[in-house]
Amino acid sequence: MRLNKNFSLVLSGGGALGIAHLGVLEDLEDRGLIPSEIVGTSMGGIVGACVAIGLKEKEIFALIEEFSNLFNWIKFSFKGNSIIKSEKIEDIFETIFGDLKIKEAKIPLKLIATKLSDGDKKVFSKDDEIYIKDALLATMAIPGIFEEKVIDGVAYGDGFLCENLGILEADLDDVLAVDVLGKNSFYRSLPNNFLKTKNVLDMFEKSMRLLIYNQTKTNLKNCKKDILLIEPDTKEYKTFHFHKFKEIKELGKGLL
Repeated sequence: MRLNKNFSLVLSGGGALGIAHLGVLEDLEDRGLIPSEIVGTSMGGIVGACVAIGLKEKEIFALIEEFSNLFNWIKFSFKGNSIIKSEKIEDIFETIFGDLKIKEAKIPLKLIATKLSDGDKKVFSKDDEIYIKDALLATMAIPGIFEEKVIDGVAYGDGFLCENLGILEADLDDVLAVDVLGKNSFYRSLPNNFLKTKNVLDMFEKSMRLLIYNQTKTNLKNCKKDILLIEPDTKEYKTFHFHKFKEIKELGKGLL
């Protein structure tokens, strides 16, 4: 599929792996291509929201560089349901997005979250009277890791629980979808480390990637749109490797 002037850009979740989205953004900018709509989940939602308010790839990369120091945004929690409090992340989002609402984005934006009460998908869009910063806190709230985000009395968690690659939410017929947790995000072989603990942790992460990958495969089969799917080779990196932002960004370049 050749991209034309009207296409939806769909960016998947994947923690630090989502930095690879920036490589694709750089290629789009080099070609003078601007999406007519952006759909994002979790880290893809954060990157997508930055694009939607008019930030360029270099500006987003500079923000990611700040994120690369975990202590700039991590504050451990000793209460509640999560390991990390959202306090510092809220401050960062406040600096970037201020009081902008989704309906005020320059490019129509959709952010996917999950209702923790029943697992239903929630797509925050221009139809919702919601601040971008609040919708982002919802879409990135990995249960047990980040605090759930309560909006109008409803608790939301990370969108990967229901749709990590939001192709089903794209309005346009032509879709550029970037999946950092796709077929190139895991090894075909099983872990074979010297330490059993590392094997167990690697097996857990592999299982999560397979779970998300299978979810996306099902959605791709059920989607009738014309999709250009990009799956960066992220298997060498972990979802918490924010300090490797330069290397991960390069994974998304040259794939268009």
